[in-house]
Amino acid sequence: MRIVPVNCVRENCTLGKTLYNGEGNVLLKQGTALNNGLLKRIADSGINTIYINDEYSDNEIEDIIKPEIKRKAVKTIKDTFESCRKISTNSSMAGNGKKQVIEARNMVASAVSDVSKSIVEEVLGNKSTLISLVDIKCMDSYTYEHCVSVATLSLILGAELGLNYKQLNELCIGALLHDIGNAFIPKEILNKSGKLTDAEYDIIKSHPTRGYEYVKESRELPAAAKVIILQHHERVDKSGYPKAIEGLEIHSSAKIVAITDMYDALTSDRPYRKAVPPNEVLELLMGSAGRHFDFQMVQAFVRKVSPYPVGTLVRLSNGEFGVVEEINPNYPLRPKVKIIKQNAVNIEIQNIDLLTEKNIVIEGIQYEAPNLSVPHYLKKD
Repeated sequence: MRIVPVNCVRENCTLGKTLYNGEGNVLLKQGTALNNGLLKRIADSGINTIYINDEYSDNEIEDIIKPEIKRKAVKTIKDTFESCRKISTNSSMAGNGKKQVIEARNMVASAVSDVSKSIVEEVLGNKSTLISLVDIKCMDSYTYEHCVSVATLSLILGAELGLNYKQLNELCIGALLHDIGNAFIPKEILNKSGKLTDAEYDIIKSHPTRGYEYVKESRELPAAAKVIILQHHERVDKSGYPKAIEGLEIHSSAKIVAITDMYDALTSDRPYRKAVPPNEVLELLMGSAGRHFDFQMVQAFVRKVSPYPVGTLVRLSNGEFGVVEEINPNYPLRPKVKIIKQNAVNIEIQNIDLLTEKNIVIEGIQYEAPNLSVPHYLKKD
């Protein structure tokens, strides 16, 4: 199984994972044979990348959290945002208006806390030592799916850093709600496909403060979760917002969410740009470690998240193509690769370990399959 942009998928590949639309309903089931008509339907639904099985990779990629838990979490976040939007259109904050806000806030806290416990238990029960996680998102529900992905990634990083169960639960709640302030931002600005004006960007930058103002008086939400909402765009070199505070002033859980928020946002398709390959985002994070992000946390994140899942087709610096066979623990950028070579007579297979073959590096993920006649014996068992 490998993740491929829809416009790079060939006919007769099969769908690797079930697709859901923005309402959480099944769009296409896993195993469906893909043709041009179905691929157009997928693209028209606002989904730009999918998992496929083809002759290069038919291995399974396990979900970190069960699909039904993810769908419940996405629905909970969607309901939360819609509740906030209704409140934001009601200018009356006195009398019954204020009572409405308190009731809605309490319902949010209860629902998100329940979902958080389920996600924490799922992540802690996952025995994988290395995570290959790039979520497929539908444009219509991107905001909600992004919040769930950030929560999952944050838990993976938090567990690697040794946080206890209580801290992980508070981290998860904060990550699920980190963008709740966007519910108070006009959709035409949030989803704008062109460049934002300075005034529009200032409105976008107000979402941490708006989110914090909404939750700060809630007795049901943990303090750490509230601080995550306020500080997830702060940077350790004081270049962040809303208060431009420095490293020691930023809550450790907010530092975690800052990393995972950026990773998931950049590896997702948006109306104004295509997704950035995971390997490039990890390199960007490593380049920003110690400046924008906590150095040790970035190191831990890079150890845990593989940019090249087993089965990924990659382009190598020597001009050859290969399929990732195995991830080297602590060195996810240098996996073991099966190189595929074809001459006029036959196809040659060579297994190499990029940890020892230091003169060869991966230049990038190859989405469009090279024109090789790959025989059956190349397929994974």
